Amino acid sequence: MATPSSAQHPKGGKWPALLAWLSVLALLGAAILMGLAGPAYRWEFIPLGDAFSLLRYGVYLAAAAGALSLLLLILGAITRRFGAGVVAIVVLSGTVALLYLPWQHWQRAQQAPVIHDITTDTQNPPAFDALRDTREAAPNAVDYPGEETARQQQEAYPEVAPLVVSAPAPSVLGAAQAEVEAAGWQIETVTNNTIEATATTPWFGFKDDVVIRLTEQENGVRVDMRSASRLGASDVGTNALRIDTFLDRLRERLE
Repeated sequence: MATPSSAQHPKGGKWPALLAWLSVLALLGAAILMGLAGPAYRWEFIPLGDAFSLLRYGVYLAAAAGALSLLLLILGAITRRFGAGVVAIVVLSGTVALLYLPWQHWQRAQQAPVIHDITTDTQNPPAFDALRDTREAAPNAVDYPGEETARQQQEAYPEVAPLVVSAPAPSVLGAAQAEVEAAGWQIETVTNNTIEATATTPWFGFKDDVVIRLTEQENGVRVDMRSASRLGASDVGTNALRIDTFLDRLRERLE
């Protein structure tokens, strides 16, 4: 039978409640820092370096929340404080969910080559004409980097290749423009055989420029594509994925 003293002072004292509050506050702080990092840069409130710092500090806070919740879980089990265990499990689950995307991005960064200009034609890449001035003002070069980039691309992304379709060129151009619009890219220009547009990444708002080129051949129309980031040495596979996805959807649209 519990004595009045034990009823007033549960096992573990104030430590479970303190750890619970600290872990919850650390998780909330991490979510706020990580959630604000991209939009704050995209809306030009802070420079990119500060945005990455917010993201890094958010990861540190999330790791602290995970460590505190583990301690809380152990303490809750020892002191038989059921509520503490529930809070610990909730915070641990939130920490895992919060860190999953940064961890996945980090994994991709370790595997991806340090290149940011991807094309289906490395020998004669589609050129940026309408977007040339914009790209010349950006940190990354407007011209295709050359053989070393081509070699790394072919090793890392062998699936990036031209699309050849049996359809009239005007139909292919119209389908390509419709697919660009469906993707939400900002079209800069459309000629009789090219489309230039800009894609914006959803979180940080990074600008990647795209050019699509059509070439009529005996067996149909060849569609080449180039996607190049304006900023950053590595695109972490974003441009290769964009080209692969776009050409797959264009093929489906034409079929």
